[in-house]
Amino acid sequence: MRQTAVQIIEKLTQAGHTALLAGGCVRDMLLGREPKDYDVATSATPEQVIKLFPGAQTVGAHFGVVIVRLNHEHVEVATFRSDGSYSDGRRPDSVAYSTPELDAQRRDFTINGLFFDPLTDRVIDHVGGQVDLRMGLLRAIGVAKDRFEEDHLRMLRAVRFATVLGFDIEHATWESICGLAEKIKSVSIERIREEFVKTMLSPNRVRGFDLLVNSGLMAQFLPEILALQGCEQPPQFHPEGDVFIHTRLMLSLLPAEASLPLVMSVLLHDIAKPATQTRDADTGRIRFNGHDKLGAEMTGDILRRLKFPNDVIEPAVVAVENHMAFMNVQKMRTATLRRFMARPSFEDELALHRVDCLGSNGFTDNYDFLVAKKQEFASEPLLPPRILAGADLIALGWHSGKAMGRLLTTIQTLQLEGTLKSKEDALAWVSQHAPVPDVFESAEE
Repeated sequence: MRQTAVQIIEKLTQAGHTALLAGGCVRDMLLGREPKDYDVATSATPEQVIKLFPGAQTVGAHFGVVIVRLNHEHVEVATFRSDGSYSDGRRPDSVAYSTPELDAQRRDFTINGLFFDPLTDRVIDHVGGQVDLRMGLLRAIGVAKDRFEEDHLRMLRAVRFATVLGFDIEHATWESICGLAEKIKSVSIERIREEFVKTMLSPNRVRGFDLLVNSGLMAQFLPEILALQGCEQPPQFHPEGDVFIHTRLMLSLLPAEASLPLVMSVLLHDIAKPATQTRDADTGRIRFNGHDKLGAEMTGDILRRLKFPNDVIEPAVVAVENHMAFMNVQKMRTATLRRFMARPSFEDELALHRVDCLGSNGFTDNYDFLVAKKQEFASEPLLPPRILAGADLIALGWHSGKAMGRLLTTIQTLQLEGTLKSKEDALAWVSQHAPVPDVFESAEE
């Protein structure tokens, strides 16, 4: 993609225009990171760009943005501009074509306000971004408060950049975020979710979590997390502290690469503890009866409110609902255990259980047991094909219904436990233990 962007810059330059790489790609190049895309900023107007690149598509005419298609790549080409006022806290009401100097001034952070001329191998810095890159500092361009008043989403972008890059946030920039955090509510929940996800999927997610909480941003779109603070837990099981500390510790114990449903289930697995906390009148023992079931409901409500897709919501809800079941795995019958482990979300649930243990009492007996069982069961599917099907029972005179369903489940259980090993075994067992009910009994079922 860089080669394509350079080709575009060469053609624009040959036509008498100024053209430079701009923004995040320059930042990432200087940090030794591979840019996800390459953006070009130019003095050429959209009409001039389209004339040079027939077939280019204007996607932001109001903002002077054109998508150039070249070499099977799509590169965003934007005309240098200055922005007018931001009445909606998200987008400028008007723009005016301008110069590289003024274009840099309208951007969010100094490290994103850099240009690079690939034809002369020269960094062009009008905002002091190179110094901040070397210092590992995230600083708003100009007056921080003004930058965030213009576009409220920039506050979440600041948290994301500080998290992903491991940068500190400059004092005035941080103070402005804290002072304006409530205004993030004006941003669409989809954009909030997008920045939140990028932050929480970072290997440095705990830093992002802390920044969201301490800035006041978390309270605006996920206030349930703040309710975990000060929610005491039984010290014999949770010597680490309250539910908030426990949740934060679990986030820190996740592997660098973790699925989004796993991260969300860790974040929300104990979300119902404040609502279910009780103390025994005699012993003073703290309990959270039903927090797993209520937590699953709350998790679904929260993730739907944040407009997550179903392929994130459903496994996260299942994980929260079942996270307490892991304490019983060593007592489960073989068939029950196999079914438990065969569920689609089991691997993420097992990872949740692991950090739940490590983030509390440190006992991993059940986790170790399940890891051993995974190896033991590895030679065949956890749920092998049934040795007897409904058609086989119908051939014996059974009728479809609940009774036949229960019988099939019983046969599968005996199969999973090794009692029945073949279709012949199963038919013999049915003949001896499950005589065919008459039609009236089957209908009643």
